[in-house]
Parts: sequence; structure tokens; C-alpha cells
Amino acid sequence: MKKADFVSLVAEQSGMTKKDTEACVEVVFRTLGDILAQGERVTLTGFGTFDTKQRGERTVCIPNSAEKASVPAARVPVFRPAKQLKEKLNPKTSH
Repeated sequence: MKKADFVSLVAEQSGMTKKDTEACVEVVFRTLGDILAQGERVTLTGFGTFDTKQRGERTVCIPNSAEKASVPAARVPVFRPAKQLKEKLNPKTSH
């Protein structure tokens, strides 16, 4: 699903206009990115937790050659789904 499809779906379910919904979605994603850039965690109960972790410097092999390259250390975003989201994705079936 692309962002435009997501905005349309949220607009339909909320009764808001697509323009207002797109503005809200933009603000949510921008704010989420700003919070993560500050090194803080965002927990959305029932959905999951957005956080960052430090990845160390590492050496990688370049495909199709014998060369190796060094990838510098970096902070990367991580997402841990909440139990409710996991259960929604993998519902238990009764036999």
C-alpha cells in the first residue's frame, strides 16, 4: 500500500477530507521522526514501539567482486510490534 492509498483509507474511515487527512498523516510521521532523532522512544499502546539502536561499524563484501568495504557506525530505527498487533496478524484458529 502506498502513502496515497493509506491516506484515502484513513479519510474514508474517519470521515475527514483527503486533504485534511494527508496533513494529519504528514504531521504524525514528521513528529515521529523528530522524536526518534532526539533519541526518544515512541510507544503506541496496542500497536508497538518505535525506537533507535546503535549499529556498530562493520565490514561487508561487495557483490560480484572480492572487495570489502567498511560501513560506518550508525543509528537505525527499529520497531517492536505490540502483542495485540502480533495477534491480529496471526490469529489463533480453533479446531
